[in-house]
Amino acid sequence: MDKILQEFKVYFDEENKEKAVTYIISKLESKEIDVITLYSRILTPLLNNIQCDLEDRKICIWKEHVKTGIVRTIVECAYPYVIEKRNQLKNSDKGIAAVLCPPDEYHDLGARMVADFFTISGYDTVFVGSNTPYRDFYNAVHSVQPSVVAISVSNYFHLVAAKRMVEELKKAVSYDLKIVVGGYAFVGDEENKLKQVGADFYARTYEDILNIGKEGVSL
Repeated sequence: MDKILQEFKVYFDEENKEKAVTYIISKLESKEIDVITLYSRILTPLLNNIQCDLEDRKICIWKEHVKTGIVRTIVECAYPYVIEKRNQLKNSDKGIAAVLCPPDEYHDLGARMVADFFTISGYDTVFVGSNTPYRDFYNAVHSVQPSVVAISVSNYFHLVAAKRMVEELKKAVSYDLKIVVGGYAFVGDEENKLKQVGADFYARTYEDILNIGKEGVSL
């Protein structure tokens, strides 16, 4: 695994999209790595540790977006392997999971990977994505009636919006809806922030998602 990480990191740091994508897909195809390991031990750590060491820091955001774009392409290309992993594990049908971000939250790549974890875990997953308007969200929940709603928050200042979504969701639905939160904004004080927004579960890993709903599991 370390070898794959280091070899991929060379292409990633060079911002060589073609070689980076081709390399990872070849490893998925040869079964040297699976999607869960790819997301958990390669893509997420690299995304969380993007650094800018340039003298001219004016293009740091540019470079961050380029690298994020490389990862997004890999994630979309990996979808057939997500389905393959779900079928291999034979996880039971758990209903619909809706994965989204609060209004004004535009960092949705982590949520996109989490959506694949829900799929592998046995959910029929609907990935809504970034900047989900309140009204559209509530209307969709009434129509789709998911068994789980997962709200991903990267920016700490958007926890207030997440709290509002959770509160209004609990008022709006009349069935046992599980509300899950996650994302970079929760890192470091997960238990208190979970209580702050009023959600039922905090999820960071595939195993966390797999355990949603099990008695006594909330963090």
